[in-house]
Amino acid sequence: RLSSFPFSPFPLSPLTPLSPQAAMTKLAQWLCGLALLGSAWAALALAPPGLQPPAPLRQALLPLPVYLLVAFGCYSLATVGYRLATFNDCEEAAAELQEHIRAARADLQRRGLRL
Repeated sequence: RLSSFPFSPFPLSPLTPLSPQAAMTKLAQWLCGLALLGSAWAALALAPPGLQPPAPLRQALLPLPVYLLVAFGCYSLATVGYRLATFNDCEEAAAELQEHIRAARADLQRRGLRL
């Protein structure tokens, strides 16, 4: 029986939730999705001679990765632009930081450093 071992070789049961460190990262999710899409594209675009798709489908399929790359770039630019436009200013944090800077300058001047 596995539970009699002090350190079980199978520490996670099906009901044990995964820790954030054990969960799939966003990068891994994107890479898995890209691998899945890339393999599907390669299977259709680089099909063996006996399984060639019709010519119109093949003409649309070959430049598809370039189109997807351009669409991803547009989405990324739009996301960055939106986040930049809706960025919140932190007035209190800015005032606190200015106070820390003033205190640090006063401390350095007290220790003999000329600014």
